[in-house]
Amino acid sequence: MATSVGMLSVISAPLCRKELATPKYVPPLPRNVHMQVKCMSKEVENNDSPVSQLTSPPAKKISPRFIDVMGFAGPAPERINGRLAMVGFVTAMAVEISKGQDIFTQISNGGFQWFLWTSILLSIASLIPFLKGIGPGAAEDKAMTPDAELWNGRFAMLGLVALAITEYIKGGSLV
Repeated sequence: MATSVGMLSVISAPLCRKELATPKYVPPLPRNVHMQVKCMSKEVENNDSPVSQLTSPPAKKISPRFIDVMGFAGPAPERINGRLAMVGFVTAMAVEISKGQDIFTQISNGGFQWFLWTSILLSIASLIPFLKGIGPGAAEDKAMTPDAELWNGRFAMLGLVALAITEYIKGGSLV
């Protein structure tokens, strides 16, 4: 608090001088008198209630082309990586708690084959709806939204990286 007050006084000190506050330093601003502002609201039809207009629109139909689905801005890459990261993080923590092995030991003791097969299975299962043209959120629930899945996947990716870095620096398992 004291730092912010001190910085505020340092920043605002040049602005509080007497010579800057006099009218000779304030440039005249021309006014545009001829400008008019008009506002109109949409009329609500009798059969539509305002509450139905606030609900989210239906999921957009996406292009079923593989290049569009797996493109840089496509819907599949981040979702697939997030789903794999969620499964990987939970699995890594479960094996670490049950066997006491760090993530590098898990990978070297046959974990790479499990990772490979799980990646193939989840990638194919995730691609099937996208290649049929069904976008994320087609069967949306209030608790499990597409945005929640993206954020959980992002946090799982960060969790896996943080787990690997922590175990590397520590030289052993986290638990």
